[in-house]
Amino acid sequence: MRLIKLLIIALLLMANLEARQKVNVKFSNLQINDFIKLISKITNKNILITHKINGTVDLVSTAPIYDTEVLGILMSVLESKGYTLVQKGSILEVIRSVDASKHNAQVLIQGKRAKGTFMVTQIIKVKGENVDIVAAKIRYLISKTAKLMTMKESNLMIVTDYPANIETIKRVIKDIDTNNKAIVEAIHISNAEAKKIQLKLQAISKTLFNEKVAGQKVHIVLDGNTNSVVLVGIQKNVDKLKKLIKTLDVESAASNGVKIYSLNNSEAKSVLASLKDIISKQTYSDPTMKPNVSASEEINAIIAIGVPQILKGIKKVIDALDREKYQVYVQARIIEINKKNSEAIGVKYGFNGGAISNGGLYTLAGSFGGTPPSSALFKASGANFGLGAALEFLEQKGASKAISNPSILCVNNKESSIYVGKTISISTGSVTSSTSSIPGVTKSYKRKDVGLTLKIKPRVSSSDKVTLDIETTLENLLDDGSNNISGQPVTSKQKVKTQAILRHGESVIIGGLVKKYDLESVSKVPFLGNIWLIGDWLFSSKSVSAEEDSLVVILTPYVIDKSEKLSKLQQDLGKLSHLQQQYNKKVFKRIEKNGYVDTLFKKADKKLDNMGIKEQKTQKDEILDEESEEE
Repeated sequence: MRLIKLLIIALLLMANLEARQKVNVKFSNLQINDFIKLISKITNKNILITHKINGTVDLVSTAPIYDTEVLGILMSVLESKGYTLVQKGSILEVIRSVDASKHNAQVLIQGKRAKGTFMVTQIIKVKGENVDIVAAKIRYLISKTAKLMTMKESNLMIVTDYPANIETIKRVIKDIDTNNKAIVEAIHISNAEAKKIQLKLQAISKTLFNEKVAGQKVHIVLDGNTNSVVLVGIQKNVDKLKKLIKTLDVESAASNGVKIYSLNNSEAKSVLASLKDIISKQTYSDPTMKPNVSASEEINAIIAIGVPQILKGIKKVIDALDREKYQVYVQARIIEINKKNSEAIGVKYGFNGGAISNGGLYTLAGSFGGTPPSSALFKASGANFGLGAALEFLEQKGASKAISNPSILCVNNKESSIYVGKTISISTGSVTSSTSSIPGVTKSYKRKDVGLTLKIKPRVSSSDKVTLDIETTLENLLDDGSNNISGQPVTSKQKVKTQAILRHGESVIIGGLVKKYDLESVSKVPFLGNIWLIGDWLFSSKSVSAEEDSLVVILTPYVIDKSEKLSKLQQDLGKLSHLQQQYNKKVFKRIEKNGYVDTLFKKADKKLDNMGIKEQKTQKDEILDEESEEE
């Protein structure tokens, strides 16, 4: 009866398979061995049974299934009894599941998709995690009789299981690997100690991330050699700690630091004095925060010890003090003008200046008038051309002589000096020696400078304006000692101290230094005055006249804001000197031709009256040039 039942089921299944490739299967209480035989006929597979499998199987079906799924049902039934099927050529053999890996289970290429019904073996690569940790996490996914082995050296996992299970395992591992892909970043600590930063990050990391989850943990490693911390973890968590490092990487307010500030333009000694003055006037809530500063003259640097915040303020002060300083190039002309000769020149040529003193020089320079060949080099050069011409004119006519034309380069707010003169000896005492066999007198002397001393201290207010503190001292030798009983030289001393505010290239005249002396002169009758004995008595006469010389100092400053501009200034001054010579020739020719320049000015003033612009000097100069050319 049972055999007939099986045949009927088989016939029904075969008929349905041929018609729709699907079968309607529904049975109950069917012996497993009989179920294996039924599946063999449906799938047309040869199945070798070497073990007796007890038990029955029930299948409740409400819809047809494919024939391939029928074989899967058999695998599930066998698996529940601890058995499985393996392919051996054209035969399927029923074996114990635990022995499946020993029966040459098919080995799939790494990365290939696992398909089919029978157990296969595949190698799975784990990239971003420890393979043992991953294996422990996914072990529950494999079947009871599957085999799983790890290889730490290459981070590989070898799995023998059903294809569906293997695909599930691979998908889970892929997600684990993607979500926990670790990166490594080394971050240099610029201001703080890396060790302190590391300790802070470790404490913060425990709060931010769940360290029980391996993928969330960030390893924080100290690199003391480079003062850096190394972060190892997933990108998202590492980025969070990087932001914290930027906040924490500040100089500690509690620890002192040492800074050496090299100076480029100032002396360390003077900068130190300014710093100490500033520090002494500051009050500190914590006395330990008061910085210590010192200077190293050898390397021209300031050494500062203190907390970082205070040192930053000190650096700002040092930077301000160490800026490139203004320099002032001062041209000086020391002129000696004889009163009598200058008066004679004034009378001869009709100059209104009369006796040419410091004020008279301005009047004389204005009388020359005219427009210089070029005044584009310096803003104040036009006025200086007239003054230069006046001085040379006086010197040519014997009314003055140049004592010295020194130049001096001054640093802003630093006093510089010029000395022109001679040194004399003054006796300070004598000692008579009585111990020697030959008694004698030993005299002692001291040296004294007699001449002109000029001291200049510039204060630059802008690249075009400078204030000069000027001090001139004139010492004259009145008697070398031959005309007095003491035998000691007699000197006089005059001092002028003043202040002038000048533009770049503008001149100032310092006067008031007067030297008075008696000049003895001898007049002789030609030929007769040279007769021996009687010539001096009968045909010669002697006279003594009082002479007076004015010593005038003319200063012209040029402001230099950068050192490299000095050479350019010297080139420009050479061009100005050439232009001055051209200007002088033109003016002197006009004076010698006309006798005096007042006539020209009267003509110019008359024309200007008609034009209604009498006081415009520029127009006046142009008219003077026209008049000069006409004459």
